[in-house]
Amino acid sequence: MSKQQHYKVCFCFRRIFKLRVVEPPEDIKNVFERYSENGTMSIDQLHEFLIQVQGDRNASKDHAQAIFNSLKHLNIFQRKGLHLEAFFRYLLGDLNLPLHPHGVHQDMNAPLAHYFLFTGHNSYLTGNQLCSDSSVEPIIDALRRGVRVIELDLWPNPKKDDVEVRHGGTLTSPVELIKCLKAIKDNAFSASEYPVVITFKDHLNADLQAKVAKMVTKTFGAMLYSPESECIEEFPSPESLKKRVLISTKPPECLEVQNTMEKDQQRHKDSAEDETRNTNFKKELGATDKQIEPNDEYEDEENATPQYRSLIAIHAGKPKGALNIWEPDPNKVRRLCLSEQELENAASTYGTDIVRFTQKNLLRIYPKGMRLDSSNYDPMLGWRHGAQMVAFNMQGEGKYLWIMQGMFRANGGCGYVKKPDFLLQVDSNNEVFDPRVFDHHVSLEPPPAVKTILKVKVYMGEGWHSDFSRTHFDLYSPPDFFVRIGIAGVPVDQHHMKHTQVIEDDWQPAWNKKFEFPLRAPELAILRIEVAEYDTLGKNDFGGQTCLPVSELRSGIRAVPLYDKKGNRFKSVKLLMRFELIV
Repeated sequence: MSKQQHYKVCFCFRRIFKLRVVEPPEDIKNVFERYSENGTMSIDQLHEFLIQVQGDRNASKDHAQAIFNSLKHLNIFQRKGLHLEAFFRYLLGDLNLPLHPHGVHQDMNAPLAHYFLFTGHNSYLTGNQLCSDSSVEPIIDALRRGVRVIELDLWPNPKKDDVEVRHGGTLTSPVELIKCLKAIKDNAFSASEYPVVITFKDHLNADLQAKVAKMVTKTFGAMLYSPESECIEEFPSPESLKKRVLISTKPPECLEVQNTMEKDQQRHKDSAEDETRNTNFKKELGATDKQIEPNDEYEDEENATPQYRSLIAIHAGKPKGALNIWEPDPNKVRRLCLSEQELENAASTYGTDIVRFTQKNLLRIYPKGMRLDSSNYDPMLGWRHGAQMVAFNMQGEGKYLWIMQGMFRANGGCGYVKKPDFLLQVDSNNEVFDPRVFDHHVSLEPPPAVKTILKVKVYMGEGWHSDFSRTHFDLYSPPDFFVRIGIAGVPVDQHHMKHTQVIEDDWQPAWNKKFEFPLRAPELAILRIEVAEYDTLGKNDFGGQTCLPVSELRSGIRAVPLYDKKGNRFKSVKLLMRFELIV
């Protein structure tokens, strides 16, 4: 990179900016001086630094040696030890990332209901919900990012002799079901060996259901998991289901042979009862007709084959005739599905009931129908009520998708994150956690105490000059970067985003700014970090983002890679930050 950059303002005038050499921040110089001697840090001194500053209490001298070995290819490396520049490059390298590198480290032997699952919505759509193409590519991309729950809408093709996947009642183009199933088989375990759940929204007759049963069985073979009985009292664990595929949908009704009159009478009776239940269901949730997805998975499909029914590992739907949809069935676990608006309405009245329900059963939340642009919603309401499947439009972008991606960077990125203990516990009085304790406007005694204080210092950033063109941010000068930082979490932990000062005309800005966040539910807290380029005349330009689960942050000085709007990691852009967790 040259020592100067020229920006053309007009035919006869150029602006010239000197590019300064990046120097370690003062804190880094002071730390190096403390853990070095005569300008050189030995393996023993690096080992001491790892334990005392970085908080890596289990760090060994072999770990320190591995760091030395990783720097040997640099011209700045000295055989006797590290000098300041080599130490600085280590701090900015991939051996010093902010999350624990232990891979899958949570207990994976609990029932599925004890985990949050990385969940997609309309997983086959390439763009908006109204007129985009259906394709296997979004499914493949989602699985490679670690998504564990794939949703497919099943419809008859125009000839009624095969099954296609599309968003019904829209202008979206279809894709063949068999292509989707093969794409899932080929990519299911590319990012994680833990189970993949396929949720069907079924709009098929009995003949096509039989065809689906054959397709699914032939495609997945031994990978397919089917329980021995429909009535299971507890879901199996992710560990026991490694490299298995599970089907989840509402089981169709299996009717006994009846004469025509009996069938008609029963059909009319069932129809009237179902209509009454659907009306009560909507009233109970405070939802309008428009908030219930048309032709959703709760429709009765009366004619079904035993082969299709036997595919279903996770039964969906509400219990027939139940006055309280949140009442757990002691003999059978199931999956319930609600829109984001339905959950919001239900949570205001049935908060503890929802928590109790999700201790054994699965709850899936999906975006409301008005999100035609494939935008997403705040996942925290679902998570703090124990909802395992908070379904997102993975083809979208924006802060809520970034928060979702941040949550599932935990536990080695395997797509399963253990729910906090407080969502799984039942006290001696048979009471469960009340999510209202984390609301700003609800006064419950005693108020929740601060569990953790997260201290953050943003030192500097680098890499934009490598990943962006010279004039990407400004035609006439280098960029003016600043950092926004905040917490996504329960309401009492969320505050307005804080920010650093703007550093003008600098590709390698240094901010040296401290922040502090008291947290009452650190288990659900996600640290949001965004970099923007300040624009005096309009909207600030995007310069990168990341979201990090606070529960897995490593203390000490860390290199924090940034991602683009879609969640793809930049090759070079990163921040140097320091984290301290006070419990």
